[in-house]
Amino acid sequence: MSDPATTLIHHPYLPPEGFMAPQVGVFKASTVFFPNVAAMGSTQWKDKTGYTYGLHGTPTTYTLEERLCALEGGLQCLLVPSGLAAIATALMSLLRTGDELLIPENAYGPAKELARSELAAWGIGHRFYDPMDPQDLARNIGPNTKLVLLEAPGSVTLEFPDLPEQVRICNGKGVLCVLDNTWGAGIAFSPFDLSPCAQTALAVDLTVHALTKYPSGGGDTLMGSIMTRDPALHQRLQLTHMHLGLAVGANDAESVLRSLPSIYLRYAAQDRSARQLAAWCRQAPQIAQVLHPALADSPGHAHWKSLCHSGACAGLFSLVFTPQTSLAQVHAFCDALKLFKLGYSWGGPVSLVVPYDIASMRSVWPAHLARGTLVRFSTGLEAADDLQADLAQAMQRVFF
Repeated sequence: MSDPATTLIHHPYLPPEGFMAPQVGVFKASTVFFPNVAAMGSTQWKDKTGYTYGLHGTPTTYTLEERLCALEGGLQCLLVPSGLAAIATALMSLLRTGDELLIPENAYGPAKELARSELAAWGIGHRFYDPMDPQDLARNIGPNTKLVLLEAPGSVTLEFPDLPEQVRICNGKGVLCVLDNTWGAGIAFSPFDLSPCAQTALAVDLTVHALTKYPSGGGDTLMGSIMTRDPALHQRLQLTHMHLGLAVGANDAESVLRSLPSIYLRYAAQDRSARQLAAWCRQAPQIAQVLHPALADSPGHAHWKSLCHSGACAGLFSLVFTPQTSLAQVHAFCDALKLFKLGYSWGGPVSLVVPYDIASMRSVWPAHLARGTLVRFSTGLEAADDLQADLAQAMQRVFF
């Protein structure tokens, strides 16, 4: 090879093996080389014994999948470009025309819209159930029900359901259950081990997880995962994943891998801040209700306490302002905050705030929810006392 242009591409040098460091190597590839035609035809990617094409996995993504399994207690994991993509991939893989999906009333809004639009256009039906009434779930499971979505807690109103009982009902009716485990993150409770005693196995069939939140932790990466412990179910999901051509970038995978070692520390820190702020907000006369699973009067507190034996509770809380507080005042309060930034998502280093119109999100107003405008907060990694001072100055500015 005398021409430098060729030598640059086919240079014979290979670095020596044995290099090890705290961070996993970042492998970027679409094309993967094979030593011969026989290897090209026999190499298998579905069980992670080899590499065939960048779309189907690299050492970087395989490593992230295995570490996420350790976090959530799963055996198989698929990476997708976002949390919503995880939900969509699972539903598209497991539902067919004529099937029915059950969704909790307090579910993640885009998941509900997915059912109303794309799934409905494909002839897949859906119904909503009361997440705080297991018998309502049981009553809604019909002959065409193939899958039930679960959330613990609700993503905005944060009521905590009786998750083990919901799973028992699904198991008894022979329908699959899919848990959005973004809030729990594999830390608050184990979705694949919900049984209070070792004699009775109780687990969700699969989880979807917005890795954008706590696993990433930086507010700068979009990614999702689908987790199972059933090889046959995983293979079904895997084929849909392949047919849709879903993949994640190597640098994004690296970003999550870099953040995973600190997830327990960050989760605990944001949990502590949220508890302090939620408790402090209870004394404000403008607040009709504080929603946080660890508060004794928050809807579903007993279910949270029973399931989350470690006492973990993430970094979210919501406030319902009194009916006498105008929408303009609530918006002015949000605008007056300085450390809390207006923005969607959570789990990153910066605290966030979002006002919600609950009436537009529910078919009926929940009996356990006070009337008024709801504002959801996500605590970041700022000092809790500084965040509390920010809430105080905003309330002082708007209400006094």
